[in-house]
Parts: sequence; C-alpha cells; structure tokens
Amino acid sequence: MKRIFALFVALVASFAVMASESVIVPRPVSYEAKSGKLKLNSKSVVYVADKSLVRPAAIFCSYVAAEKGLQLSVVEKLPNGESAISLSLDKSLGEEEYLLDVTTQGVVVKGGSEKGVFYGLQSLRQLVFHTKGKGKAVVKCATVKDKPHFGYRGGMLDVCRHIFTMDEVKRYIDILALHKMNRFHWHLTEDQGWRIEIKKYPNLIKVGSMRKETAVYTTNPKNGNTMISGYDGKPYGGYFTQEQVREIVKYAAERYIEVIPEIDMPGHMVAALASYPELGCKKGPYEVRTRWGISKDVLCAGREETFEFVEGVLAEVIELFPSKYIHIGGDEAPKHRWKACPDCQKRIKEEGLKNEHELQSYFMHRVENFLAKYGRSVIGWDEILDGGISKTATIMAWRGPHRGIKAAQLGNKVIMTPKTHCYLDYCQTSNRVANGEPICGGRNGKRIITLRKSYSLNPYDQLNDEERKLVIGVQGNMWTEYVADFDLLQHMILPRTAALAEVGWSYGNQDYDDFARRMHLLRKLYDKCGYKYAPYFFKGIE
Repeated sequence: MKRIFALFVALVASFAVMASESVIVPRPVSYEAKSGKLKLNSKSVVYVADKSLVRPAAIFCSYVAAEKGLQLSVVEKLPNGESAISLSLDKSLGEEEYLLDVTTQGVVVKGGSEKGVFYGLQSLRQLVFHTKGKGKAVVKCATVKDKPHFGYRGGMLDVCRHIFTMDEVKRYIDILALHKMNRFHWHLTEDQGWRIEIKKYPNLIKVGSMRKETAVYTTNPKNGNTMISGYDGKPYGGYFTQEQVREIVKYAAERYIEVIPEIDMPGHMVAALASYPELGCKKGPYEVRTRWGISKDVLCAGREETFEFVEGVLAEVIELFPSKYIHIGGDEAPKHRWKACPDCQKRIKEEGLKNEHELQSYFMHRVENFLAKYGRSVIGWDEILDGGISKTATIMAWRGPHRGIKAAQLGNKVIMTPKTHCYLDYCQTSNRVANGEPICGGRNGKRIITLRKSYSLNPYDQLNDEERKLVIGVQGNMWTEYVADFDLLQHMILPRTAALAEVGWSYGNQDYDDFARRMHLLRKLYDKCGYKYAPYFFKGIE
C-alpha cells in the first residue's frame, strides 16, 4: 500500500513539474514536458505541407526574427538533414484547435485550419523566445494539445475620443494576435468625432471628424475625483479613409482576426448631427462635442430621412468590412428629444408602440432587417434589450454580468464584457494617486479593475447549462476619453488583456498563481516588443 501511495505522490509531482514548465499564455489545455531539447538556428526551416500555410509561416518567421534574431526560411519541400518546423492541416481537429509537438528531431504543428496552425505558432513563438541566446534557440521538448473554450475573444478600441495612427492600430492588432484573440471591435463613431470616410455623406469627415477643442481633465485634490479644469483651445480630429480601412481589415485578417466595425446609434451621434443637422429632432444647430459624457441629442427616429442616412452609411460599411457582425451600438440614448419631438410621437402612435423605449426597439429592428438583407448579423450593447429585440441580435453585456444573464435567459447570444472586469480604461490599483496611475475612467477614476479582478471574470456565472450555450465569448474594452497617446493605451490594456485572453481561451483550466508565474515570463516578451505595459502587477501592487 505504501508503495502504491509513493507511486501516486510521484505521479502527481511529475504532473506538477510538467505544468510548471509551461510558459504559454493563454494556458493550453494540455502541456506535456518531455526529455530532450531541439536546436534551431539559421539553417532551420519552416516547411509548409499546404500552400495556404505560407502566410502564417511567414508571419511567424517575422516574429522570431524580430524577437529572437532567429532567421528562418519558409520552404514547400521538406529538406534533409536540417531541423524543420513542419506545418500541416488536420481536419480531425477543430477550426481553432492545434497540436504542437517539439522533439529532438524537429517541430510538428497541426491545426484544424490555417487559424489553428497560426495559434500553434503563437505558442511556439513563446517557447522559442524563452530560450537563451540570440540567432538560435534550444527549445525543450514538449507536446501541447490546445483549443479555445470560447469562439469569440475580442478587444475593442475607441478611436473617437482620441484617434491613433495606422501603425498604432496595427500594433494593437499585433497585441491581440499575441494573446490568441480573434476579434477586433473598432469603435468608429461618437459624439466627439466621426472617424470613418463615408463617400455618400462627405460632411461626416469635413465637419464631423473635427472638434474645435477638448476639455482638460484633472484630479480634484480634495476628493480625488476627476474634474474639468478648462479647455485646451486646440482643434482636434482625424479620420480613416476607406483605403486605410481596407488596409487595416487586411492586416487583421492576415493574423486571423475579424474586424467588427461599430457605428453607434441612435445615441452618440452628435458628430453626425453636426454634419447633417436635419437628422436631429431639433434640426440643429449642433457642434461636435468637446467634453465627455452623454448628450441628449440623438438621431430622430420619426423621420424617414434618418433611416435613409443610416442605411446609406451601413451600405458603405458593409462593402468595407467582410465581418459576419456589424455593431450598431444602442447604448446611452436618452429619450428627452423623442418625448418632445412631434415626428417621433407620430411614429410611436402609427406603429402602435407603448413608449420611447419601444421606439428605440423599432429603430434597431429596422436597422437589423436592413443588415440581414446583406447576410450580416447585429451586435448591440445591452440597452437594446430594454424595449425588446429579436432573438437574432447578439448582446454585448457591459453594464454588468446580470445584463448578460438576462439576455441569455431571453434566448439571445451574449458576449460578456462587463465594466466590472473588462473596462480597461479603469484604474488598475486601489490607490491611483499614491501609485502614480494616470487619470482613469469609471466613477471619477474610482472604479478599480486589477489584473486579478479581470482574471476572475466568470462568463457563466448564475447561468444554467442551456443558457451557457448562448454565451459565445468575452471582450476587453479600451475607451479613450483619458487616453491621448499610444504609450498610455498600452499601459492601460497590458497586462490585463492577457488575463481576459486566458479567460476566453482557457476557461475551466485556469490557475491564477500559475498565470502570475507565466506573466513574469511574458513580460520579457512585452519588453522585447517594446510594449509599454503597466508595471503595477509586476511590482506586487494591486
């Protein structure tokens, strides 16, 4: 009996060693360490068994060249005598599933699709980086079997409050790719600026893309609240041309990330109203907002001209974005103007609606039906549930997990992105001022989301087995009211993006202590990539 017990203890210990040797983020389903090491150098090659794998192979080679100085070439014929990284498709695996096997003879990466192979290479990228030496790598032998738990793993970037360059947007996409995230939610329209060229409506960029100045926010020394101290008097704006949009979509697709555009409506549309005042209930005058917050001015839901405008905009958006989903917002749309608007009240009466909330539901239904004609599906913030919405709409639950629970109970698909865990503009430590944190969003900068808090997100909380099937994924949101440059943006999203990525990929296989250990290793890769992450977690501050 003692011998059996000793063998059991030894077996458990061996598994613990295997797990501790994994350096991969997000945590794989299975990591089995084996004896031996593989040597890779400039003579090593990446062999592709299928021409469709040339692209992920080339991107992998660019990563290891930049991060490790290891120059690898891609070949379509298996060489003799040199160690090779062999890539192939295996239809017995799921679309995003992969097998990674490192032996003393070479590496085999199999995926259920190009995407699966790409994710296997992202894991290999980390294994290669965490070895000593430059221009070569000695990788420990191991077998990794892996697949994501959730099919939707996203990151949202608001470019309206503050805009970022093409290179910076691409760098954001690179960060998502490193963490095996597969959706880039691009927030393109706001009260403070319209950021996408729509050729049918040129005033959207001539007028709507520029605000005359921006409010300056500071910390109130008496209570720590965020307050306006004045305005900077500097015109601010910019936009992405349709050519630039296509370039971003292509860049993301090459990294197996789908770009989901958001055209927020009927609220958060003051920049559009400034461009075309006839679209508002009061018909103007309007100006692009210069401060943050919610405006009472929204698109008029009573006039057909509004729907002609919305459909004209979305028709061009559809041409630019091949994504299955189009995000149409629906959040924070006050009903004050609609209550006083004769056209909106007439619409309510003619359509037999009960109130202004049902008028918003009517608005969203019309937009959803238009998009459905083009084979597109709608995502909306959880407010679109308030007046009733079709079961085909996907709900992005942001006001709290309870909103996602409600949506699932009603039969709608849900993406969990609650502000309690996923709002990356919120502070990262319990004492912002003492820890030198920048001004943050959320209750005057007093909402706190530590790395541990993001990691603790449970997308299935309080849901039964049937309702869980409707939760399709998770997303981190980067709002930029207080984020004016890309260094600060990286500071806010890293390392918390890694925590949400692990929730999305590794749900049910999580271990915060092990995650923390691996993050200290991943930090070195952040350093090599030049990512300006927040230091708090690495200093033991929460």
